[in-house]
Amino acid sequence: MRFYLLPAFCVVVSLFTIAQTDPNASLPPGYSIENIDKTIDPCVDFYQYACGNWMKKAVIPPDRSQWVSFAEVQERNQATMRTILEKASVNDPHHDGIDQKIGDFYSSCMDDKAADAGGIDPLKPELTRVDAVKDKAALIDAIARVHLIGPNPLFNFYSAPDLHNADQVIAYIDQGGLSLPDRNYYIKDDPKMVEMRQHLVEYVTQVFTLAGHSPQQSADAAQTVMRIETALAKASMDRTLRRDPKNRDHKMTREEAAALGPNFYLSRYFKDVGAPSFTSLNVVNPDFFKQVNAVLDTESLDALKTYVSWHLLRAASPWLSKPFVDANFKMQQALTGQAQIQDRWKRCVDLTDNSLGEALGQRYVEETFGPEGKQRMLKMVDALEKSLDQDIRGLPWMSDDTKKQAKIKLDAIRNKIGYPDAWRDYSKLKVERGDLIGNLTRANEFESSRQIAKIDKPLDRKEWGMTPPTVNAYYSGSYNEIVFPAGILQPPFFDKTVDDAVNMGGIGVVIGHELTHGFDDQGRKFDPQGNLRDWWTEQDGKEFEKRVSCVADEYSSFIAVDDLHLNGRLTLGENTADNGGARIALNALRAMIAQDPNSKAAQTIDGYTPEQRFFLGFGRVWCQKQRPELSRMLANVDPHSPGRFRVDGVVQNMPEFQKTWSCKTGQPMVSANACRVW
Repeated sequence: MRFYLLPAFCVVVSLFTIAQTDPNASLPPGYSIENIDKTIDPCVDFYQYACGNWMKKAVIPPDRSQWVSFAEVQERNQATMRTILEKASVNDPHHDGIDQKIGDFYSSCMDDKAADAGGIDPLKPELTRVDAVKDKAALIDAIARVHLIGPNPLFNFYSAPDLHNADQVIAYIDQGGLSLPDRNYYIKDDPKMVEMRQHLVEYVTQVFTLAGHSPQQSADAAQTVMRIETALAKASMDRTLRRDPKNRDHKMTREEAAALGPNFYLSRYFKDVGAPSFTSLNVVNPDFFKQVNAVLDTESLDALKTYVSWHLLRAASPWLSKPFVDANFKMQQALTGQAQIQDRWKRCVDLTDNSLGEALGQRYVEETFGPEGKQRMLKMVDALEKSLDQDIRGLPWMSDDTKKQAKIKLDAIRNKIGYPDAWRDYSKLKVERGDLIGNLTRANEFESSRQIAKIDKPLDRKEWGMTPPTVNAYYSGSYNEIVFPAGILQPPFFDKTVDDAVNMGGIGVVIGHELTHGFDDQGRKFDPQGNLRDWWTEQDGKEFEKRVSCVADEYSSFIAVDDLHLNGRLTLGENTADNGGARIALNALRAMIAQDPNSKAAQTIDGYTPEQRFFLGFGRVWCQKQRPELSRMLANVDPHSPGRFRVDGVVQNMPEFQKTWSCKTGQPMVSANACRVW
């Protein structure tokens, strides 16, 4: 449950580039009253009031599909990482293991001349392996190899905590194998979805042609890919249904799983990927394997090989020669509206972070994150946990029995701030200077094997799910923990130069948001140890569902783009966390001021009271400009609401906001039927 989801295509730029070409260079880097549009009544549209001047000045850079706080911070982080990587990429025999690996990986990625000269050649050994398959049983061997080195055609295999025994890691198999962002892109017939399917057909045709196939063969391949992926999409579970962990809970024996889809040859597959001899696993969507079993039976071997080869080509295209890169970007453009491909160095910094995140992360932390930042964050987390505790104690609709259980869970939440206590060991990963596809393949295989090796072992609760430079945060139900990488602990989220009222509106709400995830419509179903267990009384569960239904209906009335409404059920967990996080952060600020009435946080600054500055800091985090193509895609797939509704949707439910800004009944920021869960 991450605080914010950035599109997979986003990368960022250096400080030097910002100073020279960034269209947003003149904007204040964090909170500033210059962002406020005082011609707007905050009780009519607080988002416009808090962000109006920012939006007038902000420009979406051509190599991005949106401009938002997360992107701003990524710009700064990317500059730091670029400096680290360029220093490490100098060919120096005295470099230590970390610098050698990240430097050689980055250097090989930056060698666009070698990529252009190589064309399709670096991928040929893998394509030949698929092409050589003689029967459908042997095809699973090729699929297993492809799964290890990156893409995931047909289905997904991974390790994760057992839903009913979170201290133990087990195997999972799940639906997968799609090229477009969601099943709805294949099965809905509105004009935009039809258009995206046509873009995919054109993309597949172009890539197969570049790979050396005739125009007719390539066109036929595109139809094959579309036919098979449409069948996979029809068998896939809707992402809104997938939000409920109970819909993903189907533990069975290895033999029972194999019997669901004999044509998957799962026993052979598990051996191929090097999985330990486990006896049971979770089949996330059994119907998928039952239905796709028939697809594997009716499709020819050649058609299935074409489909698997496509996923190899699709994954490698951004890192092959320029024609492949351009074809890949054209597809991204259709989905997100991004006007211009990012410079190669930006993509390479991003790839290095994705592939060697905790190696690069060590150097990043050394450059950026001091112990004082961690201590101030821990202090704020403690204040937010106390505030949530008080909130739960005061809930009129929850019984004492459930409150006691909620307190136990809250006290058990682990806090991870900045970076891991123990860094990942990459010593067995081979990185060769000048071998981009080889390095990428080996890095993916290294990580896949590391994940598979966890099966049937105790859960390592010290492990992180994000790299230190990541501009994000998350709550994990299975781990019952909140995680804040060093990357997000910068303005406008957290600024050591401003008062705590503003910081509470920024990082304070982020902390509150993640804590509230432990008690949203998904998180509440996990106990303090991370097990899927109902610890609520039946009546309290009904009262909770009544309140979250109010939130779901409210957000479903908001329009994301054109005539497309938000899906209030898809975004329910994030909206619940936004509303709860803002309320407990404000209460934490009030408690802080009560303890020290003479603190800077208690002062009126620039004509704004502490509570007004809290809301302005909150609004600043969500100032956002977005291309319509991306807005449409995210409305279909993203569990987060757009920035406007993450602000206005929250404040219109808060009497505290209305009192702070002297709003009157009937004004837009005063909901006639305000929703409240936490």
